[in-house]
Amino acid sequence: MGEGKRRITYADYLHLHDLINLQDGAGDRKISSDEHHFIIVHQAFELWFCRILFEMREIKILLAQRPVPEDDIPRIVHKLERVTEIFNLFQGQWKVMQTLTPQGFLNFRDELGTASGFESFQLRELEIMLGIYSTDRPGEMNPLEHFARMADESESSRAAYQRLVKVSEETTIREELRTWLSRTPIHGSSPDDDGDEAVVRNFVEEHLATTSALHESALQHFADIGQTDIEKIGARFAASLEGAREFLLPDGQVDRARAGLLFIESYRDLPLLAWPRALVDSVVEMEQSMLLFRTHHARMVERMIGRRVGTGGSSGVDYLDATTKMRIFTDLWAVRTLLIKRSELPPVKKPEAYGFRG
Repeated sequence: MGEGKRRITYADYLHLHDLINLQDGAGDRKISSDEHHFIIVHQAFELWFCRILFEMREIKILLAQRPVPEDDIPRIVHKLERVTEIFNLFQGQWKVMQTLTPQGFLNFRDELGTASGFESFQLRELEIMLGIYSTDRPGEMNPLEHFARMADESESSRAAYQRLVKVSEETTIREELRTWLSRTPIHGSSPDDDGDEAVVRNFVEEHLATTSALHESALQHFADIGQTDIEKIGARFAASLEGAREFLLPDGQVDRARAGLLFIESYRDLPLLAWPRALVDSVVEMEQSMLLFRTHHARMVERMIGRRVGTGGSSGVDYLDATTKMRIFTDLWAVRTLLIKRSELPPVKKPEAYGFRG
């Protein structure tokens, strides 16, 4: 070992001596075993949120390229898969938390004061970065307003507020994903090609016409087997078709991002679409893991404190239950309603454009 250099120990590299002395509950009092457990579990969540944010910032940078290089799509998918696995890991952490009994928690709950999980600025930053806006949140729980009120309390609170302001002024991953989807080649046509708008509109209209014909066939099948309430079933099919039209042609104008998404999902077996549909799938899986995270959180809290008012003054479990309905990538879920079975899909025009490239 050269002069002036010292051996780096495992503890030094991980700053373990600092890390394992950060469970004092923000005070000089002696904490109980249960409170130590509570703090450790939440600190573990926050370390993982830090890891998730690191990955999502890199994902956003990659998606913000114009255009996104094909070689970067597998990198994005890999990062999304890692984030999904971290959220899946959280289900086990909630089980660990549940080893704390309701009475064990009540013994120190008052020590939390008004501290609330809503004040996890890293989770709020992640939500804003992904694309959850204040209008999407239940109970008008606006994180920017909440952290703005806290900003004068301490330097750390001010820094947290500034982080949220900064990320709220940037484009979201949902917006970057829409831009990427809007560049999907549809029947061999890209946005910069002459006549692209007509090609995309024809694709959309053909898809809607096929859907309508399938609805008519299904309705006739119901009638042939003696199904009652044919009129009600027909009304449901009509409403479904109208919903599909509004999704693809809002205000009569082609939504190219949604059309591109529909093309990827419809013709997902084409070689050139292998990684794009893997990206779409990985985003859906990541959001699903987030929804399960919220669901398990709500059930853990209900098991622990029932329907009490939350420490921060929220409605507690009722608020947490409402957050399980928040969706970010709504188009990626909604498009599945529009899909047509493979045998009925219109053939791909210019299929040679979707083969493997050398």
